[in-house]
Amino acid sequence: MTAHVLLLGGTTEARALAAALAAERPALRVTSSLAGRVAEPRLPAGEVRIGGFGGPGGLAAWLRAERVDAVVDATHPFAAAMSRNAAEAAAATGVPLLALRRPGWTPVPGDRWHRVASLDAAAALLPSLGRRVLLTSGRQGIAAFARLDGLHVVARSVDPPEPPLPASLTVLLDRGPFTLDGERAVLREHRIDVVVTKDSGGAATAPKLTAARELGLPVVVVDRPPAPAGVPVAPSVEAALDWLAAR
Repeated sequence: MTAHVLLLGGTTEARALAAALAAERPALRVTSSLAGRVAEPRLPAGEVRIGGFGGPGGLAAWLRAERVDAVVDATHPFAAAMSRNAAEAAAATGVPLLALRRPGWTPVPGDRWHRVASLDAAAALLPSLGRRVLLTSGRQGIAAFARLDGLHVVARSVDPPEPPLPASLTVLLDRGPFTLDGERAVLREHRIDVVVTKDSGGAATAPKLTAARELGLPVVVVDRPPAPAGVPVAPSVEAALDWLAAR
């Protein structure tokens, strides 16, 4: 029987899974590991550790030392390095690993999406689409847009970004979930004519897509990286609970 579960990530799904396990299986030890990149993270139920493990070797050592029986990688869909580390550590230790990934967004009629493979590709495309950009890729993604000339970037992030930064920049410090009325106001007040987002999926940050569609604005959508090969993927907290129940 599973006695100790490690949850990787501070996402909405990770917190929901931790809460569900605390309510349904109180005897289970649940440890949530947060990267520590947000100054004041929303803490989940159960035990919490903050900071990295020191690569896949460090994570494997932690799994052994803490007698972990299962790992759920519920990191952000774009946390590719951590997902790779988790896959390598799980393979080295034989600990079962599940990737919990909320589905990506799907365009609907009226959307003007431009899908790209990376933030660098998004930055290269922007000059052909607009001059006032709402950038919602997080503070660590702003550097890819630092060399843009002739564009004003309105960057939204939880914590202040660090250099390099675009020469013409407005920073909005905010944290989702966001409302449709709020997103409409942001687009209008800042005279946004193009939006950049990662395909994070989920409802918390989706209203910007609706607001952009209403205004007929182009949206540059950065595709998410795939989960590591061989790692099973659950699309919901419920599916992750079923996987854990079968361990």
